[in-house]
Amino acid sequence: MTGCRVSVDTVLFRLGLARLQVLLLRRLRPPFAGWSSLPGGLLHPREELQAAAVRILRQRAGLDDVYLEQLFTFGDPARDPRGRVITVAHIALVPPATPLPAGDASWTPLHALPRLAFDHRRIVDYALQRLRGKIEYSPVGFRLLPEEFTLTEVQEAYEAVLGRVLDKRNFRKKLLSLKVLRPLGRARKVGAHRPARLYRFEESRWEGVRDKGNVFVF
Repeated sequence: MTGCRVSVDTVLFRLGLARLQVLLLRRLRPPFAGWSSLPGGLLHPREELQAAAVRILRQRAGLDDVYLEQLFTFGDPARDPRGRVITVAHIALVPPATPLPAGDASWTPLHALPRLAFDHRRIVDYALQRLRGKIEYSPVGFRLLPEEFTLTEVQEAYEAVLGRVLDKRNFRKKLLSLKVLRPLGRARKVGAHRPARLYRFEESRWEGVRDKGNVFVF
């Protein structure tokens, strides 16, 4: 393990046009110059992993105060041609309106990912697998939504993550039965459709259902 370095890479997801997108940065220097990669960087001496992930998101993506959790450790000896680098991957979720950072960055749909540097495609695939599992037993899906949202937007978020179409009637019936949404008493007009009611996720109401298993299986 002599000379081994540790890095932190983050898969940052958001929704765009009802599709799941990931933030990619264009590499300007070798290795993999001109390729796309995840926001990442080396761990500083005496720096905690979570603190490093927060710092790197702030520096590389211009983001603070986002949902962030540790994902997995990737340690293939050949993952970095410069030498042994172990990376601790994280997953982060932001609402749809989150803008691009300054520089050569892009919100890229998962179905249209380019070739990624290092083992970053493997990391993205693992992050999606974890998100698909977690969205069934936790309210993590609401992290991809604005503070106020319609039921259609909730369904689009779940469909984007799960990669399949959900029955509208059954989805709404199950979601409303959980009683974790608070109706706001106002509506939002979307296109030519009639105004849709707005809701907000209530964290305090989640406490009453969090121990019931996969409550968000639709």
